[in-house]
Amino acid sequence: MNTRSLSFRLVAWYAGLLTLLFLLLGAVTVAAVANYLQVDLRDNQTRRAQQIADTLLRGIDGTGEAALAAKVEELYAPEVNDRFIRITRADGRVLFQSRAPRERDFDPGVVSLLSPSAAMLSWRAIPLAAGGELIIGAVTHRAANGTRYLVEVGSSTARIDAILGRLVVVLAAGLPIAVLLAVGGGFFLVRRALEPVDQIAHKAEAITQHNLSERLPVRATGDEVERLSNSLNLMISRLEEAVQSSKRFVADASHELRTPLTVLRGELESLMSDGDIKPDVRERLGSLLEEVDRLAAVVEGLLALSRLDAGEARSAWAQVDLAELVTTTADQMSLLAEDKSITVLRDAPRPVVVEGDRARLKQLVVNLLDNAIKYTPDGGLVRLRVQAQGGEAVFEVSDTGIGIPAKSLPHVFERFFRVERSRSREQGGAGLGLSIAKAICTAHGAIMEVESTPEQGTRFRVRQPLATGQPAEPSQTDTRGDHFMNDAAPGTAPLSRP
Repeated sequence: MNTRSLSFRLVAWYAGLLTLLFLLLGAVTVAAVANYLQVDLRDNQTRRAQQIADTLLRGIDGTGEAALAAKVEELYAPEVNDRFIRITRADGRVLFQSRAPRERDFDPGVVSLLSPSAAMLSWRAIPLAAGGELIIGAVTHRAANGTRYLVEVGSSTARIDAILGRLVVVLAAGLPIAVLLAVGGGFFLVRRALEPVDQIAHKAEAITQHNLSERLPVRATGDEVERLSNSLNLMISRLEEAVQSSKRFVADASHELRTPLTVLRGELESLMSDGDIKPDVRERLGSLLEEVDRLAAVVEGLLALSRLDAGEARSAWAQVDLAELVTTTADQMSLLAEDKSITVLRDAPRPVVVEGDRARLKQLVVNLLDNAIKYTPDGGLVRLRVQAQGGEAVFEVSDTGIGIPAKSLPHVFERFFRVERSRSREQGGAGLGLSIAKAICTAHGAIMEVESTPEQGTRFRVRQPLATGQPAEPSQTDTRGDHFMNDAAPGTAPLSRP
């Protein structure tokens, strides 16, 4: 899980705020319930004290104080009901005091006496050694003969504490469940809310210079996401217009330059065929003719790139045996290798059929093979290999040439890039061969890889899907770690050997 993603941070904030809210709500609930139970307990004790005063003390003149204790025990049974009851006369004499309750929640002996004149419908709380409090409600009563009495009725908060404890346990057990449910719902809502953004991102990643006509999905929601989609589509439209304008310019310029270059070459060749010109002039004309040829090659390369960018390669697709194409192309180019005493080996034992433009695929083979021969010293080795691996056709060109520095590898497919400009110029390169090869691969849905070790050699690998219906051979061991000077494998045939 990406902890730095927007969805994770939103869910984390959402979960944190909800957890804090639930904690605050739980604390408020416990405090409110505790306050309600405390108030209710105080009110109950005061009402019972008033009830005793109204029922037992109102007729005390007739019944007498001696019978008061028996009536309290008979009607209220304080020990059984875990209640504290005490009736005190104004002179301080205790007419009745309950004994210790059955649950032993409190000791009646620790409750100090209170003067009847000191309380009028009041209450007090006495801390208990075992925890909690004894809540006592007090009521004063004046008999018909003028005697004042104080009635005290109390009960401990043990039951309240038990209720609050159970409430805390329920809240503590329910809080994680509520948070998990809230987080799950929040994650679902965040994913639903960010789903259009994911669709926009995936579609944007799939748009390249070859499919700038496509647009990002737009949901008519009227929110910021719709505005973002529309803004990005407008930007893509501007990019498409700029890229198309650049491609048209390159194509038009390349096409227009072909004719004057052809005329210029013809005129130079005509002048060189004249036997009356001086040797130094002939040498200068030869130099000019070489530059014209180099410029013509650049123009042809730019024209080829513009056509590939325009999708021209898909206009003539057919099934092509890549193994046969590589073999015949290598045969045709064998003289280039013989001129430098370079051994060219091929490893294409069986047909490997792909779909594509045969002419462009041949140009791919020519560019890679020509590049290998060009930068391999005299007496070196170039190996061609074609095989099927895991549903792909794999075409490799490896050499024992001068290699490519590691810092230059990421740029070898850029247009007009040359590792060493002076050496490339001497070799006649313009820095477009590998760019054209890369464009051909892109047009055919193929992937080109390169690896190189300076002064040891270079290997180019092209992976292209096999044609529909072609059996895929089991994947073989990757040979990228092998030395570039491996001996010929069984079934490998040399095309030329000095």
